[in-house]
Amino acid sequence: MSPRGRRITASEIGQYAYCARAWWLGTIKKQEPTNLQAMNAGTAAHERHGWQVVLARRLGKLALILLATAILLLLAWGLVQ
Repeated sequence: MSPRGRRITASEIGQYAYCARAWWLGTIKKQEPTNLQAMNAGTAAHERHGWQVVLARRLGKLALILLATAILLLLAWGLVQ
């Protein structure tokens, strides 16, 4: 616990590290942000981007598996010939 008896969460530390003023306004002064629509749109955009990164990584792994399979099939076909 902090000296005043209030716990500080990891997300608060992250928010403070990103912008101490925003942390102070939201946590201490209890002011709500005025640009909630833009913040929600940004959150949604980051979530979409995250899923695109996941998809790209999985497709990259699939491409390597298919390439290895093709090479093995060509080698096997060459041995049969």
